[in-house]
Amino acid sequence: MIRFEQVGKRYPNGHVGLHELSFHVQRGEFLFVTGHSGAGKSTLLRLLLAMERPSSGKLLLAGQDLSRISNAQIPFLRRQIGVVFQNHQLLFDRTVFDNAALPLQILGLNKREIGQRVMTALERVSLKDKALQYPSDLSTGQQQRVGIARAVVHRPALLLADEPTGNLDPRLAAEIMGVFEDINRLGTTVLIASHDLALIARMRHRMLTLQRGRLIGDGEATR
Repeated sequence: MIRFEQVGKRYPNGHVGLHELSFHVQRGEFLFVTGHSGAGKSTLLRLLLAMERPSSGKLLLAGQDLSRISNAQIPFLRRQIGVVFQNHQLLFDRTVFDNAALPLQILGLNKREIGQRVMTALERVSLKDKALQYPSDLSTGQQQRVGIARAVVHRPALLLADEPTGNLDPRLAAEIMGVFEDINRLGTTVLIASHDLALIARMRHRMLTLQRGRLIGDGEATR
């Protein structure tokens, strides 16, 4: 699904975000990327979303070379990807249903298809009964679930999450991670950037550890 082959990222100011990063991710895999602030986690995610381009090496996503992708191809690439943010980025003047429906409206699907897909996505995150409520009516954990529903409603092959439990207490964080595992069991590749080592260790999935842009660890997290 993902292949980093000696990928480097150097910014115009001379800062090096990634140093010759190499790893492969199989389709349907679940893994974490961890490391201290400045380790390169956000750079890695931005490269996968083609928000930035590698300075060197080769980056393949589902067989597509992101080192050479044209600007016109990027919107089509992103249709394969769902993204969950730490701060939800919900629209508080729209209902839960309408927030989750946004990606499908952008794709131009008809109302019937949108309705079916949105309710399926909300059911996956246990929010089907909240469809007509507004985000302000929900708890922080429920708001994060809306963000996850919006990220998977268009059935992406890859789900990226950037510190999705950073604002949640340990109990809610564990619940949200359980939602990601449920989505992964349906075949979606899941990659989560997180610094919560205790939570990662409990889940026992593959973990990539970055330090100053270098890969210093690749293996199953242990308690």
